[in-house]
Amino acid sequence: MSLNKNNIVEFLLDIFERRGADSYLGEAVTMSEHMLQCAECAAADGADSELIAAALLHDIGHYTNEFPDDALEQGIDNHHDSAGGSILAGFFSERISECVRLHVLAKRYLCAVEADYFAKLSPASVHTLNLQGGPMSKAEISEFTANSYHQDAIRVRRWDEAGKTKGVITRNIRDFEPLLQSLLV
Repeated sequence: MSLNKNNIVEFLLDIFERRGADSYLGEAVTMSEHMLQCAECAAADGADSELIAAALLHDIGHYTNEFPDDALEQGIDNHHDSAGGSILAGFFSERISECVRLHVLAKRYLCAVEADYFAKLSPASVHTLNLQGGPMSKAEISEFTANSYHQDAIRVRRWDEAGKTKGVITRNIRDFEPLLQSLLV
């Protein structure tokens, strides 16, 4: 299937519907529950449409790469952040794709600069943090903060940590279709 502006949103929604019930590396929620909760956290925080979309789509890269589904459990970083950013680039704004691409780096950044952030991570996030390089070095912090979207990515990261609560009622993925359609570039 060749992705284009006419079918990318349906492609993304289809992934949510077909694969969203997949487990989320030991978290109490499924992948779709997690991503939907993140979008709801962004909306509740007063985020604009682009950040709500970035929060909704931040983990889409788990489904757009060629690594096995159980790569993280095997101790392999599947680079879902860059995979997700790449699939969204060209269809959505640079701000959205960069927030997706940077959300793992934002975790590493926050663990390096905020003494209490590490304690907020779920056990699964601690596991993946170690696979993803651990807290950033000073040089990595400088590089990360030089990106003009780093503050937005930090917001997405905070919603990422907040979006892991079992039993939270959210909108359905199809409820976000008009938002995603409106943000196509």
